[in-house]
Amino acid sequence: MGSIDHEAENRHLKRELARVIEERDILKKGEPWIATGSSPITSDITYINTHEGWQYLSAVIDLFSRHVVGWSAQPRMTTGLALRALLAAVWRRKPKTKVVLHSDQRSQFTRREWQVFLGQYNLEASMSRRGNCHDNAVAESFFRLLKRERIRRSTYPTREAARQDVFDYIEMFYNPKRKHTNNGMLSPVDFEIRQQKLNEAGV
Repeated sequence: MGSIDHEAENRHLKRELARVIEERDILKKGEPWIATGSSPITSDITYINTHEGWQYLSAVIDLFSRHVVGWSAQPRMTTGLALRALLAAVWRRKPKTKVVLHSDQRSQFTRREWQVFLGQYNLEASMSRRGNCHDNAVAESFFRLLKRERIRRSTYPTREAARQDVFDYIEMFYNPKRKHTNNGMLSPVDFEIRQQKLNEAGV
């Protein structure tokens, strides 16, 4: 088996991210990692049933605000799927200090490509124990909400239809509008705006 061309993979990921950012006008280059400057994040993968087969969704979530800061949907559950979601999060947040990234021990989060990426972008891996879903409760909670509030009410003829619906749920509803009790009944976006104002006021 030939060796992995990491530079080629990185170029491919950047092209993919550029396409995503062009589509999602709300991703702002240089948006700060607003919550605490080093708020930990979590990443996990779930699946969506379509008439074409499974569509896999990887999401990266800020543990402070519950903001989905990066996500990717692909027909295969690979390390590349998880990397695309994480690359979107890094592009969106531009962390300037080390950020702890929590995940489980599935193979997509333990491969060399994943570890190299973390080192390049100032991220530190923190893995849960095998079989302990409580350690990744925030990501699991988000996936339950997504499926209860959107996916189970829908039928997707294609993977692209599922991806578009996920985009609508995350970027048009969940992040800017979905209220959370942990956020004082504010949406993730509104909670972060309030936190930034408090930080600027020195509170």
